[in-house]
Amino acid sequence: MSSMSFRSSKPDGWTMPRPHSDASQRYMKYGKIQPMEEPGFLARLFGRA
Repeated sequence: MSSMSFRSSKPDGWTMPRPHSDASQRYMKYGKIQPMEEPGFLARLFGRA
């Protein structure tokens, strides 16, 4: 085992998670939910999401 320890001034994401925000607050901040992938050519052509 190492005797060295790691210290950071930034709080850890596991021990200090971000506060919860409700859906309306997220929508106001980030806008509507975007798909992970862009639709393909045929999907755009025929209007499918």
